[in-house]
Amino acid sequence: GGGSMAGDGSGPVGAAAEDGERPAPERVLFPPTFSVSEIKNKQRRHFMFLRWKQQQRKEKLAAKKKRRKEREALGDKAPPKAIPKTIENQRVYDETTVDPNDEEVAFDEATDEFAPYFNRQTVPKILITTSDRPRGRTVRFCEQLSSVIPNSHVYYRRGLALKRIIPQCISRDFTDLIVINEDRKIPNGLVLSHLPDGPTAHFRMSSVRLRKEIKRTGKEPTEHVPEVILNNFTTRLGHSVGRMFASLFPHDPQFIGRQVATFHNQRDYIFFRFHRYIFKSEKKVGIQELGPRFTLKLRSLQKGTFDSKFGEYEWIHKRREMDTSRRKFHL
Repeated sequence: GGGSMAGDGSGPVGAAAEDGERPAPERVLFPPTFSVSEIKNKQRRHFMFLRWKQQQRKEKLAAKKKRRKEREALGDKAPPKAIPKTIENQRVYDETTVDPNDEEVAFDEATDEFAPYFNRQTVPKILITTSDRPRGRTVRFCEQLSSVIPNSHVYYRRGLALKRIIPQCISRDFTDLIVINEDRKIPNGLVLSHLPDGPTAHFRMSSVRLRKEIKRTGKEPTEHVPEVILNNFTTRLGHSVGRMFASLFPHDPQFIGRQVATFHNQRDYIFFRFHRYIFKSEKKVGIQELGPRFTLKLRSLQKGTFDSKFGEYEWIHKRREMDTSRRKFHL
């Protein structure tokens, strides 16, 4: 039939190819306004996107090499390195940021609910409890948390209301109450209440990792009192939260245990880590994570002890009103 004519090399394309006139295929240059997302074929689009990313990476590396060579050539006359812009250092100014020499703040902190602890009049004694009938992972998390916080006792709750637990805690000289809440067997909330007069903080908890889920963990923590590090709690609210965490631990850390508990605030997320120092020589020191680790986000700070109905709130996180800028932080 007539269909056999096409593709037999007799057309103009075939002839040109035989004569060797057709140029070698050039690299396709996209028009400047072309976007990879215009490619309809999904696999092709993905492939082109990967190539584009690769190209970007190459250009970035080349620019970096060029800058480094220029710096080396200039030697001492090289301009100082530019400080990269980050969300943290572009932070929106907060008028409640605490000045270390502020007398008003010093007076407030000398008379607040944590003053007896900081004046060494009380010794921390903590009760760690859970939501009703906790499941396996929450139980293990509570046990590991109690090995981090000295003088803490775990109590598994079965049907007893928090309102009834608090008076019992106060009568038995507990200074703080920690409640771990869970959802679908995963710990997802932490309530920290300072006794007897409050305040009470509600945190959302995420990224919980138990000891066995952390790579290269050290041996179990020892009984020594750990050192406590609080990073970046700069505003009045941040100070209150930092003081809450500080008052969970006894005053004099036993440095011989080489253990350190860190609460690091970054963009209003509080990252908790528990490490041990490993001294390799007089100058070299390494750290070994002991676990557990978790992340907290403050949802509310309430005056007094836990009272969900009639409680008076000092601060509540309202997402739609407060999270207007990515560079606005509250702690």
